[in-house]
Amino acid sequence: MMNSPRSPDDRSVIAFSDVTHGYGGSPLLHGVSVRIAPGSFHFLTGPSGAGKTTLLKLCYRDLVPQQGSVSVFGQETAQMDRDAVALLRRRVGVVHQDCRFLDHLTIDENVALPVTVSGRHIDPAELGELLAWVGLSRRAGALPAELSGGERQRAALARAVITAPEILIADEPTGNLDWDMSLRLLTLLVELNRMGKTILIATHDLNLIRAAKTQVSARVLRIANRRVELAGADL
Repeated sequence: MMNSPRSPDDRSVIAFSDVTHGYGGSPLLHGVSVRIAPGSFHFLTGPSGAGKTTLLKLCYRDLVPQQGSVSVFGQETAQMDRDAVALLRRRVGVVHQDCRFLDHLTIDENVALPVTVSGRHIDPAELGELLAWVGLSRRAGALPAELSGGERQRAALARAVITAPEILIADEPTGNLDWDMSLRLLTLLVELNRMGKTILIATHDLNLIRAAKTQVSARVLRIANRRVELAGADL
């Protein structure tokens, strides 16, 4: 988002303006301009290597654009200082593709980590409610190595939302799950969206997108030829 007067059409929580980013001198994304409205549900799709993970990292300031600008909550990410980045990470929850945990901590301790590392107190009742919501009450004391793939993904989702973020970003959250578990995770994401959270999910699973469209007004962004376009209804 450029430093121009805001108009009613500028209402967005994430805004890309003519963004280019790549590696080794070769642009992976080029001239990308896209806006994500608050409370919306978006999928991001495209072939492997198209730049889905890169685009997500630009959204939560793990990367800054080489050209153009990315604004989140109205602030350009390239201009954020360390405190601003820390605040952003509390407002944007991220479910990474690889679901990494600290192996020596139990699941409830891993889920609570974003709160405890900041020195804040975690209410045990609230933590218990969150674990119940993702169906892991009975696994709270288990170690990460003892969880199934679906349990790990649900624990990662719980960890991402424990700070009550306004945006949730998930990178291929169902990539290693069977269809029943994928639908269970999708149900949790839809519930979050109905609570007013903005959802952005990178996925290659068109069946998941079709299932979501029966439950929520989801839009699909497709990366093609290094640009991002709004996909039609033919998915």
